[in-house]
Amino acid sequence: MPSSTGYMIAAVAAAIALFFALWWMLIVGGDEAPWVPAGLAASVVLLVALSAREVVMRRAWTRYLLENSVSEGGGRVRSDKPNSSKKTYSASLHAAALATIQKQSAEAETASSPDSHLDVFHFCQNYLESTEEVLRANNLPPEKRNTIRAGRERVRTLEKHHLLTWARDSSRIFTYEAQKRVRVSDKIETANRAVECLDSALKVFPEEHELNESKLAIREFIASVKVAHWVELAERAAFKGYYRRAIDRYKDALFYLERESVKEDVRIAGVERIGREIEVLRVRLKSPHKAPE
Repeated sequence: MPSSTGYMIAAVAAAIALFFALWWMLIVGGDEAPWVPAGLAASVVLLVALSAREVVMRRAWTRYLLENSVSEGGGRVRSDKPNSSKKTYSASLHAAALATIQKQSAEAETASSPDSHLDVFHFCQNYLESTEEVLRANNLPPEKRNTIRAGRERVRTLEKHHLLTWARDSSRIFTYEAQKRVRVSDKIETANRAVECLDSALKVFPEEHELNESKLAIREFIASVKVAHWVELAERAAFKGYYRRAIDRYKDALFYLERESVKEDVRIAGVERIGREIEVLRVRLKSPHKAPE
């Protein structure tokens, strides 16, 4: 089992170094109480290190169980009657690894961060990869092989559940953040991060209907942001009397309306509306009393 002593020593050393570095900088800057902000910064570093240690150690423990189980189960049997304690030890390691995954799965269900589900997904992948190596061995008795297969079925179910949950929750968070953004570029960038989460899950489960529907909905949101942006610019230009510029902006809106993922009825309605606006502007351009460009 890997030790975390070195990790904690490094974290404490980094926190101490940060404390004295900030303390010296604040003294030079004339701060009357330099130890307060320096101490707070060092405390934050330690808290982050402790949180990261928890995740790292859980992964290391799961990997330790799986690797030892593989080495026990994957070795060649040199006698007709293998040692019973060795078989029990290998089976117990697999059971411990499975119990660890199930425990982490339960914890992820109550966690506030979707990343907990992604961690469990990776744990499940490690388990499936390790047990696949064990099943390739020809020396496994039927009972043990059936036990491993049953465990793999349970882990496959957890693997899919947690990956889909992570993709769904993460994409919702990013989409909600995108809706609150003010700048168009920020809206699009944040929404694309939601799409990336869904794409990651679709690489594993490409036929998942819910993921594809969510991706389409976010794509439509991105398209609506782009079209609305150019329509707004066109309306502003038309209000100021810059009709040619307004027509160009409306054409930009048409470009994104035709190019992006949009429902057909929405696309048709949008094209018709923008087309009418362009015709109105063209009539105004022909008017002798039009405002100067």
